[in-house]
Amino acid sequence: MHDRDSLHRFIFEHYPIRGHLVHLDASWRALIEHREYPEAIRTTLGEAVVASLLLAATIKFEGVLSLQLQGAGPVHLLLAQCTSGLGVRGLARYREEPDSGTAAGNVVDLIGAGNLTVTLESDDGSQRYQGIVPITGERLADSLQIYFENSEQLPTRLWLYADEHGAAGMLLQRLPDEGNASPGAPAAGASAADPAAIDDAWRRVQLIGATLTRDELRTLDDAQILRRLFNEDDLRLFEPAPVYFRCRCSRERVSGMLQGLGETETRSILTERGEVEVRCDFCNRAYVFDAVDVAQLFNSGVASDAGGSVH
Repeated sequence: MHDRDSLHRFIFEHYPIRGHLVHLDASWRALIEHREYPEAIRTTLGEAVVASLLLAATIKFEGVLSLQLQGAGPVHLLLAQCTSGLGVRGLARYREEPDSGTAAGNVVDLIGAGNLTVTLESDDGSQRYQGIVPITGERLADSLQIYFENSEQLPTRLWLYADEHGAAGMLLQRLPDEGNASPGAPAAGASAADPAAIDDAWRRVQLIGATLTRDELRTLDDAQILRRLFNEDDLRLFEPAPVYFRCRCSRERVSGMLQGLGETETRSILTERGEVEVRCDFCNRAYVFDAVDVAQLFNSGVASDAGGSVH
């Protein structure tokens, strides 16, 4: 479908309410291509990747948004990242496979007691914002709703879906009555609606949104979803923005990581194995350094933008 691997923004013309729809196809399959995650973990990771896109689309920034889940459960780290240009990547690290009875997407069973952290960092690293909330409810969307209420103070609802073939999601968000529904696109008539009417509209669109089934979210295109849900409302649907899998690893970043590791440790690995291989956790790309590379790395002081991190 034409709206796969894209993000669609839409607004309600007469109310300060906006929404986003995301469908991932090839980009999602590329992201998990080199990983054999158990179904429950794969589902939650897919929902997190979709959520990172939906969150990033609500913010004006140039940089990277990271959505991270950490806890004491079988999955001790789940990370999804989205750039301001809608490039995504993600990974999950787990101590053990979840029990066979663990429901796909059940965050509490996977992560256990822990936190959801949303980090926004500018490209040059000069600005960094972080919001942290405890993991609440069975689904990732439950914790994200609490995040928006506490950190963004904007009433927000999310619906998320993922399987081995694709991932999708919808966000609805109520804006301040005097605000704009979308950057550069004011919600026509929103200021004319009285507060009671806006309250009623927000309650109504949430109830209608909750009728969207996972199968509909998976199979219908965005225009069909909006007609199915909000055919009685005056909506404006903007042109879709492409979404793609993008890993930010590079040989320069790996060089910086090895420099941070130190010459003694790096040469020890070289002596033991005959080469130093670093494999990216996100895309599985291998970076190999032989004896000449290591000598140049430490004798020449190879410049790096990594700050000690391969990713």
